[in-house]
Amino acid sequence: MGALHEGHASLIRKARRVADSTASRASTASTASTASKGSVVVSIFVNPRQFGPKEDLSRYPRPFAADRALCRNERVDLLFHPSVESMYAGDHSVSVHETTLSKGFCGASRVGHFDGVCTVVAMLFQIIAPDIAIFGEKDWQQLAVIRRMVRDLRMPVKIMAHPTIRENDGLALSSRNRFLTSEDRSVAPRIYESLKARSKEASEGEVSVARLRRDLIRDLSAIPGAKVEYAEIVNESTLSPMKKIGEGGTARALVALRLGAVRLIDNMALPSPR
Repeated sequence: MGALHEGHASLIRKARRVADSTASRASTASTASTASKGSVVVSIFVNPRQFGPKEDLSRYPRPFAADRALCRNERVDLLFHPSVESMYAGDHSVSVHETTLSKGFCGASRVGHFDGVCTVVAMLFQIIAPDIAIFGEKDWQQLAVIRRMVRDLRMPVKIMAHPTIRENDGLALSSRNRFLTSEDRSVAPRIYESLKARSKEASEGEVSVARLRRDLIRDLSAIPGAKVEYAEIVNESTLSPMKKIGEGGTARALVALRLGAVRLIDNMALPSPR
């Protein structure tokens, strides 16, 4: 959606490495040895259909000149920047609706958000026809929903994940961070510290999801000015509840809270006990 930062740049760099590596293998296997380098495409589109009725679409940052410069510096081959009118017909009436993974967490408070996400991502896949699409892990629910959409609709694209990029103090990079007051910015890294503490507890043998979740909510609630929206520990693939760490798949803690007017999300995988 634009307002690109170092987190987005890291996705582009991964795409560049993957594209060049894929092209290199194709060239080696080709009898003519003339395979061209792989192409990296970035789409920038502030999608109105993933904004809720209480979310200000007009307030979303759109520094397109800076975004274009970043893409050029990162060796992007094609920047796709369509208008709303070219993406959505005036009588647009078809959307993609995922019915399970999108229900809770961000989907509960942002009704219709993931319909907008699925619809626009499906459209972008149709228009660009990528072999591989790379998404950041910071919005884990979005990643899970897109993976499910691709699987269920048999879309011919491979979804790759890339780890969350953080500030030096641990705060996950986000376009929304620019709206934090200085006071809120100073305490925001405690979100990451709360997640790390749960990871440490799990690695040291704590398997009770109830206890880990209790401690997570306690730490998040202690952040000055924080209003916790959710703090859950779930199976990272199905987003379903778990009772014990290490049973039925990898556990992941998902959190969302507000600091002032800014809504922040983060997540972290929790290791199974040794």
